[in-house]
Amino acid sequence: MTLVLSGKIVQLTELSLEDVPFLAAAAVESRESYTFAHLPADEDGMRRLVEQQLAARAANRQLPLVLRSTDTGEVLGSSSFHLEQWPWHAEPPVTPDAVEIGSTWLAHSAQRTGANREAKLLMLDHAFTTWQVHRVRFRTDVRNERSRRAIERLGARFDGVLRGDFAGADGTVRDSAYYSILATEWAAVRPVLAGSLVSR
Repeated sequence: MTLVLSGKIVQLTELSLEDVPFLAAAAVESRESYTFAHLPADEDGMRRLVEQQLAARAANRQLPLVLRSTDTGEVLGSSSFHLEQWPWHAEPPVTPDAVEIGSTWLAHSAQRTGANREAKLLMLDHAFTTWQVHRVRFRTDVRNERSRRAIERLGARFDGVLRGDFAGADGTVRDSAYYSILATEWAAVRPVLAGSLVSR
């Protein structure tokens, strides 16, 4: 069954190769906020990225999504569930035990519109309510203060810094700041996050 998550601002659907030219156009509106992101600036690069994400989808490691404007259908960006199956199952699980929400980016014009926050609410709701995961994790380059503040505004707790965690977009080996929300915390976090959208 194809996943569709719909809100007042954004709709999230499963990524396909047909989305490549629209994602490429969204990614070049302005590059100023992608300093710490591995985001291609041309259609060929975007196609390679999407192909990698679809391969991870076929291997059941990732569920990549495209974000569209609910009103116009315009492509605004992309985000992904990175899926974890824990080893206590006798049979392969139908749904993940935990996820990381990441690989998220928005076109410059969609930033600070509530689109990212609503997308995260929809994804968190699906993870905790439908999949009933035990934990949702977020991570970002430790130097990316804008991203860290955005994650904190979601209600995620800071877990710590993992040094030498990943390839930085600038060619360095980056340290990553890790955050999480546990299933036991979601009932308290959700109304605060939903209320922040209403108050915009």
